[in-house]
Amino acid sequence: MNTRTRQHLGHATFLLALLTTVHAAPQPAPAGIKVGFAERDITPSIGMEQPGGYGKNFHRTFHDPCKVRVALFDDGRSQVVLVGLDALIVPRHVVVDARTEIEKLTRIPGSAVMIGASHSHSSGPVGMVQPGQFDHAPEDIRRLAYEESSMADAGYLMRVTHEIVQAVRAADAGRVPAQLGFGYGHEDQVAFNRRLRMKNGQSWSHPGAMNPDIINYAGPIDPQVGVIGAWDLSGKLIGTVVNFSCHATTNPGGISANWIYYLERTIHGALDTRAPVVFLAGACGDVTQVNNLSPYQRPAPEAWAHFVGGRVGAEAVKVLLSVPRSSDIPVDSRQKTWTIPRRTPSPDNLAKAKVTLAQGKRPPDFTDWIFAKETVLLDQLLKVEPAVEVEVQALQIGPAVCVSNPSEYFVQYGLDIKQGSKFSYTFPVELANGCVGYVPTEEAFSSAGGGYETRLTLYSNLETTAGRQFAEVGIELANQMTPSAPPEFPKLKAPGQPWSYGNVGPQLD
Repeated sequence: MNTRTRQHLGHATFLLALLTTVHAAPQPAPAGIKVGFAERDITPSIGMEQPGGYGKNFHRTFHDPCKVRVALFDDGRSQVVLVGLDALIVPRHVVVDARTEIEKLTRIPGSAVMIGASHSHSSGPVGMVQPGQFDHAPEDIRRLAYEESSMADAGYLMRVTHEIVQAVRAADAGRVPAQLGFGYGHEDQVAFNRRLRMKNGQSWSHPGAMNPDIINYAGPIDPQVGVIGAWDLSGKLIGTVVNFSCHATTNPGGISANWIYYLERTIHGALDTRAPVVFLAGACGDVTQVNNLSPYQRPAPEAWAHFVGGRVGAEAVKVLLSVPRSSDIPVDSRQKTWTIPRRTPSPDNLAKAKVTLAQGKRPPDFTDWIFAKETVLLDQLLKVEPAVEVEVQALQIGPAVCVSNPSEYFVQYGLDIKQGSKFSYTFPVELANGCVGYVPTEEAFSSAGGGYETRLTLYSNLETTAGRQFAEVGIELANQMTPSAPPEFPKLKAPGQPWSYGNVGPQLD
């Protein structure tokens, strides 16, 4: 064989290999989305702390169970997981531990798992002070943290972490081919901005119903009820995701998922199903069920929980009954983690706080004492944690994107994220993947602002630009991904023919 022949065969072999590589490189198109839903129980015990305030309160009765609910989406190439907890908050260490275990036990990367709390004020002891958080502090500070503050239970946190992992494993094992539908409902009668403009130029949180000094609401609401429905290929509903912006503070009596319990019951009853409902709280740091401009008496807690959950659930049902469905649903995820400095109490305010604490509690109003306690605890925390790790995450499910933040996020920022996103359906998800307390708008910190959400406490203390940072990063991450077109109903192939007995003129005699 001469040199020219060897070169020719060599070139041919290389070309054949190149063509084979080019044709083999693209992965086969996914056969369609697979979806798994699961739930696990995290109901606290009677006698455990009830979170949600600046002091201690304990559960004495039971109303309904608290759960972990999971929705898992797998397009054949990537997976994303939405975890909804019936919980006030989800501490960052719980998220990190759960993701680590999920990665060990499944093929799912932790960065594709979003873990959000419903902010139920009637749930289990997950905050505010964390176990061991002030073990380094002097005895008087430890007493303020552990004996005078709302505190998480170490055993309960371990249980929540375990159940998150087991629920994700169950959803992963139960994946089935599915069709998804997406939509928005509209509910504007159950949620109201709790900050009101006052005649003195400030904005107050809950200034009292029909206070004559109220001018108007200080901020908007978000009435959209975001819904993702999943059906198996036989048409059976296998799970629902609901996103809505309203505090879970109806507290129907005892341990409870709060109004989210009635959201789920409404969907189950209307559609004759037991399929899990994964609730993700929208941006509602300044939005609750309380209407401070209403002249009417407020409903009793049980009726109020039923009213809020029922109406939001009814909107979700309307969406589920009316949306087109598709199996061609790609998934994707983005994530960014960074640190944000905490604000620092001034030496003057710290000195005043210490004087107030030394004077002791003075009934009937403990407000000054509580804020003094929070100031001193924050000062101690700053010595070991002057900045906070925060995470913003964007998870795509076809034409929808969930954009997280780890705070009680003012609703205006959620609306800004929706405005800046190129997705057809954008669901801001607050209190996800950690908790950094209230994050108000920068306007709320101005001379025209106010409200206890802007006070410097152990719970809420990030620099005033944090909310804008979350919004900008969330929009950027969402827009790095490519939305798919929303599902559509099949179109007519040709114009219809008139009915033989419909296409006739009028008859008068």
